[in-house]
Amino acid sequence: ALILCTCTSPRRLNVPGENKFYGRGVSFCATCDGYFYRDKTVVVVGGGDSAVDESLYLTRFAREVIIVHRRDQLRASPILQRRAQEEPKIRFVWDTVVDEILGEESVTGVRVHNVKTGEESVIRSDGVFVYVGLIPNTKLFEGQLALDENGYILTDKRQRTSVPGVFAAGDVQDPHFRQTVVAAGAGAAAAIEAQRFLAERAYEEQEALKQSLHKGG
Repeated sequence: ALILCTCTSPRRLNVPGENKFYGRGVSFCATCDGYFYRDKTVVVVGGGDSAVDESLYLTRFAREVIIVHRRDQLRASPILQRRAQEEPKIRFVWDTVVDEILGEESVTGVRVHNVKTGEESVIRSDGVFVYVGLIPNTKLFEGQLALDENGYILTDKRQRTSVPGVFAAGDVQDPHFRQTVVAAGAGAAAAIEAQRFLAERAYEEQEALKQSLHKGG
């Protein structure tokens, strides 16, 4: 039996400064690092549910949260959009993409440009949170397991994949919650199911052996 827990990787901007300042101003997890930006200004890159949800979380700590989005409207759910638009600590920079993350020892801002006008500018910021999507680490399983259109492993309610004896747990099969406690629970369920699978297989083998011996005798 196998239990697959290969998680996901955050989709990166692939701009200068992103790797340099990872862990020193560049983050992919507001719930992990938001506390470090108390009374500071942060930029959030993205416009989907994760970007907006995490932006709202960051308002607990940051003085100002600036959402930079390449379109002129958010892709997040209507409820999240309304909450963000009503939040006084959040402001939006529309039709804009990040070209470079600036700083020396830590982040001091981002260089951006407007995709419609081409105008370049610098947004001062103490941190950058990137939410432009996640990539499930499932390249290894392509052609072997059933995956959804985004590459996540398809499982049933008992963590079983399309291949008997192979189970999956955590973010690699859960594109919705992405929380440690949820992944741990799924991992425990997968372990129980794997144990049951092995026990059933051992019983079936014993029964087959008994029948074989009976026929031979």
